[in-house]
Amino acid sequence: MPIAISSDTIDLSSEKKTEELANELLKKLKPGNIVFLYGEMGVGKTTFVKYLINGLQKIHKLKLTEVTSPTFNLLNEYQIDEITINHYDFFRLKSASEIKNLGLFEETNNIITLIEWPQMIKEKPENLIELFFEYGKDHKTRSLQIKGLNQ
Repeated sequence: MPIAISSDTIDLSSEKKTEELANELLKKLKPGNIVFLYGEMGVGKTTFVKYLINGLQKIHKLKLTEVTSPTFNLLNEYQIDEITINHYDFFRLKSASEIKNLGLFEETNNIITLIEWPQMIKEKPENLIELFFEYGKDHKTRSLQIKGLNQ
């Protein structure tokens, strides 16, 4: 499955399609990338992150870890050989000032940063990939649009 260009809408109506897309994105994702994940609650953002992290663990022949939403602790960190994945969830944050002291975009050489609910971040960082998850009319279908991924 090739990665779609930014104007394309990708069908993610099944978990299998979500896993396939995560595995395709892994081929292009590299340390220093920052990924914003937008979309309503339950639309598949954390499921996508799970397949992304577990896919990277498989590539590196590591034990698969449980990947959960960091809604209550704000950050889950995963070490995959020399790569660190920082998985943030800003759903519970009330203001942009709560983000300032996190040092999100300071040292990113060996880090892939994944941020669910990034709407409060006003200045978009370099190396940004934006994923827009959406429900279809019946909430049984889901789709994704990608912005910022170099083909």
